[in-house]
Amino acid sequence: MENRENKTDVIVVGGGPAGIAAAITVARAGFEAILIERGTFAGSKNVFGGAIYADSVKQIFPDFETSAPLERKNIEHKFAILGEDDSTVISYKKNPKDAVSYSVMRGKFDRWMAEQARREGVIIVEETVVRDLIVKDKKIVGVKTELEDYYSDIVILADGVNSLLAKSIGLRKDIKPKDVALSVKEVIKTDKEKINERFLLNDDEGCIYELFGGSMLGKLGLGFIYTNKESVSIGLGITLDELDGTGIKPYELLDKIKEHPTISPLIKGGEVIEYSAHLIPEGGYKKMPKLYSDGVMVTGDAAMLVNNMHWEGTNLALISGKFAGETAVEALNKKDFSAKTLKEYDKKLRKSFVIKDLYTYRNLMDVMHDKKTIFMDTYFKKINAFFEMFTSVNGVPKRELYRKFIFDFIKERGFFGLCSDFWAVVKLVWSVLIK
Repeated sequence: MENRENKTDVIVVGGGPAGIAAAITVARAGFEAILIERGTFAGSKNVFGGAIYADSVKQIFPDFETSAPLERKNIEHKFAILGEDDSTVISYKKNPKDAVSYSVMRGKFDRWMAEQARREGVIIVEETVVRDLIVKDKKIVGVKTELEDYYSDIVILADGVNSLLAKSIGLRKDIKPKDVALSVKEVIKTDKEKINERFLLNDDEGCIYELFGGSMLGKLGLGFIYTNKESVSIGLGITLDELDGTGIKPYELLDKIKEHPTISPLIKGGEVIEYSAHLIPEGGYKKMPKLYSDGVMVTGDAAMLVNNMHWEGTNLALISGKFAGETAVEALNKKDFSAKTLKEYDKKLRKSFVIKDLYTYRNLMDVMHDKKTIFMDTYFKKINAFFEMFTSVNGVPKRELYRKFIFDFIKERGFFGLCSDFWAVVKLVWSVLIK
């Protein structure tokens, strides 16, 4: 039976960016929001590569740049294709005043966001696990924790990629191993001066590396490096189907990347002060669950809102949480908590960049799973081989070198194989730009 003392307007499950954005949006509108977090504090269980994007954060916290615990403003983005012991690195560097992202430590940043939410009236209940949802007349009316039941008009699920709660009410199906990546990360303490020298940065300027190949040649996995004030975050993400039954351990792949001649000088002499692992939704647009039902909405990672092409997740979580909070406010004003009203949340997302971008890359993972050996191995090796040939001076005429490179490649891959690869790329580009 419903306990009126435990009744509130909105319950948010999960204290990450999506949950905090949803709760603070509700509180700012004058309604009561309770956020339930299983960790010892908001952010204690959260892991990510290392960057937040100013545009999305400003929509929730307009003045965050003057008060949030930021590490560095990212001014350079590097793409490194790693061979066995060589590499090709492409870099883009922008004017610092035009930088749009910052490196952060999620434990600090999420804790800061939670404190802002508390100041604006959000009630945060920590170290509490939501075991189940309370259903009455086919409508979600609250949550069950290990201690007691809490009731509300609306429940917003921001409980991460596994979201057993969304699954329990039929909003999502089981996630297949190919649709989830396991990310492992180390934070390596390094002097600020060494970071500036090794990455060619000034104080408070940051650099991002995206790492391809290396220990992950032929596998659906990518690595990353983010610079912090006095540490470097380095890690990788690899789909679970690549690990299933293989005996491959992600931390072993990471150790090999750290030993690569291109990477090891960047972290030399540093001390590992943190190791973490986290699941990341990789299914994209085609694997999104239903985002709403009577009395409930699903946000952030729980809704598969990760753009793996551009390494965007936190910004999608913030915006989806904001939209869920706005929709909850509209429903509370109407006193109508049905799916018909909460469908506005889905409409808001589909009109925004969030789902439009996911739709743009809807076929990406299908192509990558089908062509992973070719695209994630053969072509990476050939790129490095081309630049090795291009930069060599060995007394052989350049025309002969070019011809040999091309003919050897055609012979190795085969005419029909090249045609198949080309057609796969054409179809992907067509779906991105045209269809």
